[in-house]
This record gives sequence, C-alpha cells and structure tokens, in this order.
Amino acid sequence: MNRAALAIALLLLATLPFWIGNSFYVNVATQMLIYAIFALGLNVLVGYAGLVTLGHAALFGVAAYAGATLINSGHGHIIVAIGACLATLAVAAIFAVLALRGTGLGFVMITVALGQIAWGIAYRWISLTNGDNGVSINARPAPFGLSLESAPALYWATLVVFLVAVVAMAIFVASPFGASLRGARDQPRRMTALGYNVWLIRFLAFLFSGFWSGVAGLLYLYYNQFVSPQTVALSASAEALLMVIAGGTGTLLGPIAGAILVIVMKDIASAYIERWNFVLGAIFVLIVVFMPEGLVPGVVRLCRRVIAARRPRAPMPVLGEESGE
Repeated sequence: MNRAALAIALLLLATLPFWIGNSFYVNVATQMLIYAIFALGLNVLVGYAGLVTLGHAALFGVAAYAGATLINSGHGHIIVAIGACLATLAVAAIFAVLALRGTGLGFVMITVALGQIAWGIAYRWISLTNGDNGVSINARPAPFGLSLESAPALYWATLVVFLVAVVAMAIFVASPFGASLRGARDQPRRMTALGYNVWLIRFLAFLFSGFWSGVAGLLYLYYNQFVSPQTVALSASAEALLMVIAGGTGTLLGPIAGAILVIVMKDIASAYIERWNFVLGAIFVLIVVFMPEGLVPGVVRLCRRVIAARRPRAPMPVLGEESGE
C-alpha cells in the first residue's frame, strides 16, 4: 500500500507540468520544491537536534550570493555549484561554532544576531552585493545539454534535486548518526556520560543542515535569476521556521507540507485575499491549538481515530452468559 501510494505520488510529481499546463502554476510548484528542500534542511536542526534557529536564511542567501558572484565572474555552472556549497558550508561552520556556545533561548538569540549580521553585510557591502538593488544573473545551467530556460525544464531539474534531498534525509534519519542526534536532543547529559561528543554531533548536523539550505539557495537563484538582501532577512528565516513547525517537526513530510501551505498562501491565495498574512497567521494558530505536533502528524492522528471509531466493536457479554447460567 505504501509503495503504491509512493509510486502514484512520484507519477503525479513527474507529470505535473502536463496536467497543470499553465506555466505560472508550474513556477509555483517549483517554488514549493525549493522551499521544501530549505525546510527539510532546517528541520535537521529544529526537529532532530532540538535547536531552534532564526538565522538560517543567511545560509540560504550565502549560496545565492556566492552563485551569482561566480556566474557574473564568468565561471561555469559546475564551479558555481561547488563554490556556492563550499561558501555555505564555511559560513555554516562559523555559525555553528558561535551559536553552539549557547543552548535554548541563547542559541536562538545568537542565530538571530548572526542572521542580522549577514543581512547587514548584504545591505551595506555594495561593492560585493550591490546593496538593496541586488544581483542579477542572465543564465541558467544546461545539464547534459538540456536547457532549463523553460518553466517545465526547471521544475523537473528541481524535482530531481528535491527527490535526492528527501532520500538523503530518510537515510540520515535512519542512520546511527541520526539516532545519536536525537539522543543528544533528548538526553544530552546521558549521551555525554556514554562517551558521545554532543557538541561535535550538533556541529556536524549544523553543517548537514546548512548544506541543504545552500542547495535550496542556489536553486532559488536559478529560479528568480536575482538575489537581494530580502533573501537573508529575519522574516525569511521566520517564514522557513513556520514551514517546519506548521508541517510537523522531526518528520519527513511535515516540512514539505508546511512549505506547500506557505507558498500557496503567498503566491495563490494572495491574489484573492488582500490580508493573506492574517489568514496564514490564523491557520498557524489553529494548527498550534488543535494539532500541536504539526499538520502531518495531526492529520495522521485524526485519521487513526476515525478508522478506530469505524471498526465494529465486539458485543459486551451478558452477565448471565458469562457465568454460564
């Protein structure tokens, strides 16, 4: 049953440009995949490491800025991809060394400060980032000679990267390292007593999370062909965190569902609802109140309750029959 559902889902995703047709909605689907990758990367810290961060948009933006700078310098797209990922990993390592000095609220505040520093650099270092005017590119890669200029082509390329990200996350969750990360989240003192280096586990998780955030940032650059300081703003980090929490932390499908929800509200519902931010906030409040574990785990829980309620119950034995009278 699960394999059949997975096959149907993959078929629908692969054929989406054909049955949607409209390039606008194909572009919206591409955005959903990009932000789903970003949310999956953030979920490594928030869901599996128990470290809430409000500075992850900085890593997303570093990859976009690094990619744009390399492209405009005349480098090939392979060099661009490698350079953007290495730049993101380097910044993620710096963020991790600084942020992991604190825990709980201290960790959150350090990531906010680091994110604001990144935003200040993007906004003020005009010679590198062009300030508020942003940086534009005029080329997309053509892997294996296939141009990504059309909306369907870019969607399919993004879909491939998205599927790789999902598989990587599934392997990560099932791996011994994933188990040790969850142990460091739940019982850090016990893990330390057992001989595990909790700081190193969290550091490596930060790098893994930053890598996929950088991949999403590079895809965002190719999608928009433009990057500006708004990409690394605090609101962008909060939006990604909202995706993870709304969908369900510590799950594979939760961040994906959260990304779909936010992008639908931003790009589709906003065309019909002037105060779409208010509606999104109301939806988030309802999820927190009625599904505190997140949208995906909450729906699963409700479905199980409905199935259990519909199962026929065994009749209660009559007292006389039970005693054999």
